[in-house]
Amino acid sequence: MEHGKEKLNHQRSFEVVRESMHSVISMNKTEVGDSVLNEFLEGYCSLSFENRRKLLLTLAKEYDLNRAQVRELIKQYLGLQPPGSEAQSGGVEDEGFLSTFYRIERNLRHSLKPVYETLFERLNTHPEGLKFLTIIRADILSILTEGNIASLRALDSYLKEKLTTWLSPAALELHQITWDDPASLLEKIVFYEAVHPISNLIDLKRRLGVGRRCFGYFHSAIPREPLIFIEVALLKNIAETIQEVLWDNPPIAESEATCPLFYSISSTQPGLAGINLGKFLIKRVITLVKIDMPHISVFATLSPIPGFMQWLLSKLASQLKLAKAEDISLSSADRSRLTFYENILEPEEERALIDSSGDLASGKSGMEIMLNLLTPTTHEWSNSDKLLSALKLPLMRLCARYLLQEKKRGKALDSVANFHLQNGAMVQRINWMADQSEKGLKQSAGIMVNYVYRPENIEEYAQSYFSKGHIHSSYDVKRYIQLALENESKGSL
Repeated sequence: MEHGKEKLNHQRSFEVVRESMHSVISMNKTEVGDSVLNEFLEGYCSLSFENRRKLLLTLAKEYDLNRAQVRELIKQYLGLQPPGSEAQSGGVEDEGFLSTFYRIERNLRHSLKPVYETLFERLNTHPEGLKFLTIIRADILSILTEGNIASLRALDSYLKEKLTTWLSPAALELHQITWDDPASLLEKIVFYEAVHPISNLIDLKRRLGVGRRCFGYFHSAIPREPLIFIEVALLKNIAETIQEVLWDNPPIAESEATCPLFYSISSTQPGLAGINLGKFLIKRVITLVKIDMPHISVFATLSPIPGFMQWLLSKLASQLKLAKAEDISLSSADRSRLTFYENILEPEEERALIDSSGDLASGKSGMEIMLNLLTPTTHEWSNSDKLLSALKLPLMRLCARYLLQEKKRGKALDSVANFHLQNGAMVQRINWMADQSEKGLKQSAGIMVNYVYRPENIEEYAQSYFSKGHIHSSYDVKRYIQLALENESKGSL
């Protein structure tokens, strides 16, 4: 009985919010005041996730564009003779004919706008509307992880375009965050730091102190909360490990710094996923730092490689499964008969792994041993000098391959790599055991990468990556790939 009452109340609540949403959309513009918008905002936030899902699907399907009207307008448009055709005469009649084109084109543009655009635009006029729209989009993205619903995907795409416009660099304020900022803001920095968690107040104070900078992008509609922020260390040289950035005590004098290092960039709003605010933030920070320190010409990052281990373990598992399915031994002679089989280890790497694995991992081949070593979450291999030595070359080489060659739709497979490359950076160096935290070992076997931004090359590199998928990298990183190719050519002789 009680369950039935609760279900009925939920249904009533949903219907009230649905009616409130309809009012915001359908009322005359002059009638939609803050009270109407408040009612919808509060009602939506009170809904369960399941009812939010129902409401968003209703919005996507019932408040889409009028396709019958679009078809009719296209039919009218196609029935007109194109301007400049022989069937037309000059003078006044020409002008009248063109006005028909303009009228249908105007009506067509209007009809191609979905009805839910009205909701988004009216919400954006509310003092808390922009923040609320990011909450709505976060819900949409969460629902889309369950399944690709075409109408909801279209709704998300449209809202993303609107948010991108409303959050243009001209509408954002860059602020340097310091220890003197309000405690409420500093708490948000601690809470939202996504790359290297801030352990305590001493850690926070150090990140905002001498030799360090923290910049955030703010919007007036979301006060006292950065949309995205970046942490910078002023160093003598490009850091090779995160330990030296976070725990280098005391920091060097700022006058001695030659390299500003971006070591963490964190977005605070899940509903802004896919909107590249970081690109504009990095460029603005480079400009600001150069004003303070004009002698600096190179900016670098020390970045995680979040997708490397997932790709590598999947690659190892799929190759071993392929060999097993063919029901052959793993000898070199047999392997050559497999069209899709690829032993991703070089012969000397395989021998070193077999000799070093001891009791930690067993297997019939180097790849099987590597898979068995890297899969456990205990990461025992990282405590063995012998295994560290055996794994270093293959993991560094495969990491270089992952960053430079593994792509999706012509762009870098790794999300962080794609972010920096599309912003105009180059892959400068990969660093062994640079992040020995649990997260670092799990994501990338402790490997981190330095991307370098040279102001004079940023636009050129960004354009060549965007248009051709070309990844600029240093000789040292390319060398890992070249060594594999050289060994492959020797083996085929």
